[in-house]
Amino acid sequence: MLRFFRRHRGVHIWLAVILALFAVYGYGVSSRRAANAVCAVTQRIKDGLGAACYLVPFSVVEWLYLGLGLGAAVWIAVTIRRLIRRKGERGHTLYSGVMGLLCLALSIWAAFSLLWGVNYKADSFQDVSGLTARPASVDELERVAALFARELAELADQVERDENGVFAEDREEILAAAPAVYQNLYEVFPFLEREDRVPKPLLFSKAYSAMQFTGFFSPFTGESNVNVDSPACLLPATVAHELAHQRGVASEQECNFLAIAACDRCDNVVYRYSGYLKGFIHLNNALYAEDRDRWQAVRSLLPETVEADLRDHSAYWARFDGITGTVTQKVYDATLKSYGLTDGVKSYGTVVDLLIAYF
Repeated sequence: MLRFFRRHRGVHIWLAVILALFAVYGYGVSSRRAANAVCAVTQRIKDGLGAACYLVPFSVVEWLYLGLGLGAAVWIAVTIRRLIRRKGERGHTLYSGVMGLLCLALSIWAAFSLLWGVNYKADSFQDVSGLTARPASVDELERVAALFARELAELADQVERDENGVFAEDREEILAAAPAVYQNLYEVFPFLEREDRVPKPLLFSKAYSAMQFTGFFSPFTGESNVNVDSPACLLPATVAHELAHQRGVASEQECNFLAIAACDRCDNVVYRYSGYLKGFIHLNNALYAEDRDRWQAVRSLLPETVEADLRDHSAYWARFDGITGTVTQKVYDATLKSYGLTDGVKSYGTVVDLLIAYF
């Protein structure tokens, strides 16, 4: 047994390190106090990783994922080749090959759990801010939805549009303006203050559209990444959403709210329009489910230019309805539930209650 351990000591040491990381994760999720303590450390780690990765203009995590995928493929190919050539040592070769892949997968899982999973157990934005989602009446829902519709009507002609009347602001300019989006929100929530950087455009944006992702924050590299192939009308709101994650806010519904609230107070009219559009979509869908007549009355407040943006948005995502997006969203739903979010992706609806409480 000792001889076997020594022969494969590298992979066994690797496994021991992984188990130690899971032990730290276990401590982190054991209580709110422990989660806050672990998150205070991991936030500094993510900020440090981000500072290094933002020295280059491209998304480091995209190439990291690609490298890991290619590395795993090469590892499998080498293992198969050794199994064929080393007939007398197939047991050891198979053990090394399988354990190597297992440790790689467990390393990714452990790192994600520690760098991000613990955040789900720490103090949430609602805990720190005192603003809490509460059940709202249909009257309140209609009032806030109408408020957003009127704001959209006022801003619709202040953004660039193409010959079809569709939102046509330059994506690079949208990203360049990102560091200022939260500045005015600090007056309301000063604990959110930090220095923001320009999010990274995803090289394989269309592939992420197929998986129905508009962006993501990578805890492995401390980068905010955004899909630049999807309609630009919601790109500013997506940027603000990912910057909320960069602040350590794990909850998707809270990040949706913060994105809209930041855009609402932003001096940039493009961000304001996008934030109201994102908020209106959430509010409008909720009102449609509650009262069709009230929904129709609020919808009638929108000018044709806003309707054009909504149609463009819907048409784009309809192209990606299929098994890839369905499977991806089911996996993501299961991931959220594994970290204690019992509603999974359905918990996104809480953003409506937060918007009503805030506005």
